[in-house]
Amino acid sequence: MVERTELERYLSDALCVSQFKDYGPNGLQVEGRPQVQRLMGGVTASRALIEQALEWRADALLVHHGLFWRGQDGRLTGWLRQRVGLLLGADLNLLAYHLPLDAHPEWGNNAALGARLGWVADQRLGEQQLVFAGALPQALSAQGLQQQLQAALQRPVTLLPGDGRPLRRVAWCTGGAQGYFEAAIAAGVDAFVTGEMSEPQLHLARETGVAFYACGHHASERYGVQALGAHLAQRFALDWQFCDLDNPA
Repeated sequence: MVERTELERYLSDALCVSQFKDYGPNGLQVEGRPQVQRLMGGVTASRALIEQALEWRADALLVHHGLFWRGQDGRLTGWLRQRVGLLLGADLNLLAYHLPLDAHPEWGNNAALGARLGWVADQRLGEQQLVFAGALPQALSAQGLQQQLQAALQRPVTLLPGDGRPLRRVAWCTGGAQGYFEAAIAAGVDAFVTGEMSEPQLHLARETGVAFYACGHHASERYGVQALGAHLAQRFALDWQFCDLDNPA
């Protein structure tokens, strides 16, 4: 068991929260009971995930995508009121870490996805150094890397194949990081892996020859919370469970 304040302080220091400019607050977003023994993790603080945490009798919920984002008007109505109401009614803590969890070199989404694929980063790119890059263990065709990603993530992966060159260096950034494709191209990689794609990436892949892979936002960001939660469970002797609620996006 751990005091909520100690857990939040530890996470703030370990994830270097103060170093990031983010789209929403990192850390404790909804305050619940003061002690934590049962910790559940998930990607997004949806109502379905909160309900799973309540069923499991969790004391705290650890997520990558929290409830509050820049641009919201702040009113607790509709779906947001329902989620917050469930949390407050059950005295359930909500802890959310966005960019700090993407970037962490051991427990982050990028590090955890790389570990799953056998990739080791030797370079960091882009704003706030969120993009990882490194050499592939062996050269692959564009279709070969697509098959590797699909096997690891257990879902279809969209490929924009580039010019067909052998792939030797890859850059990756989970989630909605398609905007970093140009930074990856400038760094000289052969392929870029992320969660989502937008209209411009097709043209960039065709014109630069660099392959682009869209793996799914949710699918690419399942592993950071799992790595962090397992670490916290070991450090603080917590009961830990990860709940994966599938999302095709």
